[in-house]
Amino acid sequence: MKKFFLMVIVILFLIILLVKAENGKFSGYMFGDYFYILSNHNEGFEKNNGFWLRRLYFTYDQKLSDAFSFRLRLEMATPDGLIKDADKATPFLKDAYLKWKTGRQQVLIGISSTPTWGVIEKTWGYRSVEKTPLDLQKFGSSRDFGLALKGKLDKSGKLKYHLMLGNGNSNKTENDMGKKVMLALGFYPTKSLIFEIYGDWNDKPASTDWTTLQAFAGYKTENIRFGLQYAHQTRKGETDIKLRLASFFGVLKLTKKVSFFGRIDRMFDPNPGGEGISYIPFSADAKSTFIVSGVDFKVHEKINFIPNVELVFYDDPVEGDKPATDVIFRITFWWRF
Repeated sequence: MKKFFLMVIVILFLIILLVKAENGKFSGYMFGDYFYILSNHNEGFEKNNGFWLRRLYFTYDQKLSDAFSFRLRLEMATPDGLIKDADKATPFLKDAYLKWKTGRQQVLIGISSTPTWGVIEKTWGYRSVEKTPLDLQKFGSSRDFGLALKGKLDKSGKLKYHLMLGNGNSNKTENDMGKKVMLALGFYPTKSLIFEIYGDWNDKPASTDWTTLQAFAGYKTENIRFGLQYAHQTRKGETDIKLRLASFFGVLKLTKKVSFFGRIDRMFDPNPGGEGISYIPFSADAKSTFIVSGVDFKVHEKINFIPNVELVFYDDPVEGDKPATDVIFRITFWWRF
């Protein structure tokens, strides 16, 4: 633990030294909520309420030349207190990569974003409220340590790709011989339309490989955006697990400072890791339908307050009683610098 904090201090010190460097930039954002759990499939969670900080990012970017740049980013969050013991927020390294840009192509080495849901998250636009479906249901990770290639396949920029070879262990230390291959191919016929297909193969130990396929279609303008996706994941093991998910979201800008949004996710199979989902554990025993809806008030160019409600409805399980509906009211805050 002491070594970890020493590493964090060294990184912060290096960042401070770079403040005066040319072409350097600090940025970041933070979001969290006041939450109240009105009902839950786990009776022990009912009536829980309070404040938590779900994410804080502190980022330093520097352009070294026309071709090279790098990023360092630290992240921290308050443990949710539902599925984890109460503890203080602990910082860790989120991004650490060197980027080489040549023509229409980019090469990144280090800890960087995976192709898994980056386009979907940008189109959704409300990571401050909730993760994208695959992120929420733990189908993969937003980061990996490895080599990535991304860019445009044509001069018009209508065809894009993002290929990555990583450890398959997120931004944690590599601990096995397997690797993860990820590829996203995007088609942008107009400025508003987005089509993307994605696939990955994660070579896990002892023949427990994970394979994911995903398709996404989106539409995005200044005043409206919506998206539709479908994903299928197979997890090999003594008994193979197949998880299927579909999602639809819509966002409507009512005025310059007020927007309405809604999203519905359908899990066609029970998620065996559902109870371990941070801030909103799902029952692992039944299929589920997740709904989130709210109103976004932009009180400042870089400050938003977003009242919202999250609901999880469950089907009848194969065995046992039907889980109770999860209902969580939240006031989300989000600001950037």
